[in-house]
Amino acid sequence: MFLVKRDNFNKTYIIKGLITSLFFSAFIYLAHFNIEYKILDTILGLVSLYLVLKIDKKALFVAGYFIGIFWFFWVGNSFEYYNLGYLSFFIPLFFGLGYGIIFFIIGVFDFTFYRAFILFVLSFIHPFGFNWFVPELLFINSFLDTSKISFALILLSLFILIEFPKKTKILAVISLVFTYTNSGQYIENPPNIKISMPQLNISQDQKWLKSNIPDLVENNLKLIDNAIKEKKNLIILPETVFPVVLNKKHELLAKLLKKSHFIDIIAGALYLEEGNYYNATYHISKGEALVAKKVVLVPFGEEIPFPKLLTDFINKIFFDGAQDYKKATAPTDFVINGIKFRNAICYEATSDKIFQNLDGVKYMIAISNNAWFTPSTEPTLQKMLLKYYAKKYNITIFHSVNGSKNTIIRP
Repeated sequence: MFLVKRDNFNKTYIIKGLITSLFFSAFIYLAHFNIEYKILDTILGLVSLYLVLKIDKKALFVAGYFIGIFWFFWVGNSFEYYNLGYLSFFIPLFFGLGYGIIFFIIGVFDFTFYRAFILFVLSFIHPFGFNWFVPELLFINSFLDTSKISFALILLSLFILIEFPKKTKILAVISLVFTYTNSGQYIENPPNIKISMPQLNISQDQKWLKSNIPDLVENNLKLIDNAIKEKKNLIILPETVFPVVLNKKHELLAKLLKKSHFIDIIAGALYLEEGNYYNATYHISKGEALVAKKVVLVPFGEEIPFPKLLTDFINKIFFDGAQDYKKATAPTDFVINGIKFRNAICYEATSDKIFQNLDGVKYMIAISNNAWFTPSTEPTLQKMLLKYYAKKYNITIFHSVNGSKNTIIRP
């Protein structure tokens, strides 16, 4: 009898944890399949947090484990292109274990206020600089706001619902009312610029083959010529759309400079300076080229977030001694037709650092290469994060992508 009860208990906390993780991750998968209903996302988000505040710590570990996998399983896909495909199975488990521990910490003490407080604090903490776990994102397509203040009020509402006497639970509803938002109805007009954003879908295993580079470059030049014929003012091409060190390809750069007398060109490519490589955006306009170097690098993808000695060791063992990319110290703004655009390259478009010192800038050009991760839910999660930052900083984002759909994201 004792063994049967123990087995049932084990199954119970595993089931509770799994159910919690499904509620906590459902909004990503619903959006991935274009199922977006504000009332549904509102309910799912509230139930998710309610369960996190209620279930026992063992179940919370299970919940965190599966949340880590459901949210970030796709990270392992990129290792295939570093000839480290054998790690693609272990990377999701690493994320699962990491977030399992984080959620276990949330449940160390069985006090609702403690859990709510720690969950709120953890929304500010990003291990190894990886900041794509944003709990407020649960409500990005809901009736509730995604600001930190609103997230605190949502947690307060659930705390009141769980802990306050029955007669005073109405306070939970009052607190929740202050988080209501009607976002999604307001559409800001784009700048008075005719923009071309061609859709590219070049697989990552083909993108960097030397034999393919001439065809890829020629196709890019044709896209620019087509935009000129269509009398566009600006063409935005994705991250590393030119898979070369562009400032060292003088003949190609000369062609782009010539075309830039008829159209402004935004394109991603590598940049080499003093022996250091940068992931960069080139703004080519009126015969001149301005280079914006990436400010926020992808942890473990573009830089190893450890001290130099350990970084060098990891690069030697796993990446054949390749050096990390270098990064700029501050964001770059482009001026196109008299309008300022903040530059962002993929991951950094989902970082607060790239939005520093906007000084009235209302538009951002973000370029990405999602071919590293597709097919997966990565583009969906990225789009939600861009929407989150667009709201937070009241900025319109023109997102040009290889491997997933281009989008214009308004606050």
